[in-house]
Amino acid sequence: MGNTKKPYVIGLDLGGTNSVFGIVDADANIVASTSVKTQGHKDVNDYVDNCCAALQPLIDNVGGIEKIQAMGIGAPNGNYYTGCIEFAANLPWKEQVPLARMFRERLGVPVVLTNDANAAAIGEMTYGVARGMKNFIMITLGTGVGSGIVVNGQLVYGSDGFAGELGHVISVNDGKGRDCGCGRKGCLETYCSATGVARTAKEVITTSDVPTTLREIPVEEITSLDVALAAQAGDKVAQGIFEFTGRMLGEACANFAAFSSPEAFIFFGGLTKAGDLLMEPIRKAYDENVLRIYKGKAEMLVSKLDDAKAAVLGASALGWEIE
Repeated sequence: MGNTKKPYVIGLDLGGTNSVFGIVDADANIVASTSVKTQGHKDVNDYVDNCCAALQPLIDNVGGIEKIQAMGIGAPNGNYYTGCIEFAANLPWKEQVPLARMFRERLGVPVVLTNDANAAAIGEMTYGVARGMKNFIMITLGTGVGSGIVVNGQLVYGSDGFAGELGHVISVNDGKGRDCGCGRKGCLETYCSATGVARTAKEVITTSDVPTTLREIPVEEITSLDVALAAQAGDKVAQGIFEFTGRMLGEACANFAAFSSPEAFIFFGGLTKAGDLLMEPIRKAYDENVLRIYKGKAEMLVSKLDDAKAAVLGASALGWEIE
C-alpha cells in the first residue's frame, strides 16, 4: 500500500449473477458498496455503462474520482496479463471482453483485473484465515468452482494468466459426465458448485421415488440453499447429496495436494454455509485418498470473510498494487 497519495480504491467482484462494488480505504474498510445484476446484460457496453452509473454516487460521496487510486476487478476467466475476460462459461458475454480497458476509459483511473478465485485468494491472504500462509489453495464454490493457488507467497498465473482452473479438472471420465459450460463433460464444477448441488438434487428427484421434503419444491426451482436447509432439518436425501458433493471435492483435493503440497485448502462461497454437512465428507474423502507423504498436513478451512466482502477486498488489493 506504501506511499499511495489517494485514499481509496474500487473493488469489483463480478459474479455470474451479481456484480458487487466496494470503495475501500487503506485500512481495508469498505466505506461504500453497491451492486448491479450481471445477468440480463447481453451487451457488455450496457453493462459497463450501468456499473459506472451505479458507482458514480459512491465516488461523489468520497470526494470524486480524484480520490480514487485505482480499480481492481475479480471476474470469471479474468486474465491478469491482458485485462480481458476470455470465454467465461457463466457470463452473458462468451467472447473476449477487454473489461479493464472499458472501465479505465469511462472512469479515468488505472484498472487491473484477475480471475475471481485469485481475487478471493488475495483477499484471504491479506485479511483472512490465510494471513501469514505462503502455500495454500483457495477453492470457491459459487455458480461454478474456481481456484486460486498460492505457492511460496505468490499467486500462480502460469504462462498465459490462466493457471488455476481446478473446477475444470474432469472428475467423471466415463463418457456419462455432466455437460459443462466450458464445452466438456464431467468437470468438477458440474457436481460441486452451488449449481451442481441443485443439479444433483434434480437428478435424484426425477430418477427415483425416494421420499424427501425437496419434492415440495417445483423441481426446476430447487437451489443449493433449499438442499442445505432440508439437510439441516434432517432430510436424509438432502444429507446424502452433501455427502456425495463433499466426497467428490475431498477426492479432488487429494489429487490437487500432489501439485503444490499446500498447508491448507480454504473453501469460500455460498455452499460453505452448509458447514459440517459439506466439510466432514470433504475431510474424510481427502484423508482416505491423499498420498501418504501428505497425510495429516493440510488443514481444511472455511473462509471467515463474508462472501462478497472477501472478493471485493481481494479485488481492491490489486488496485493498491498499481503505482
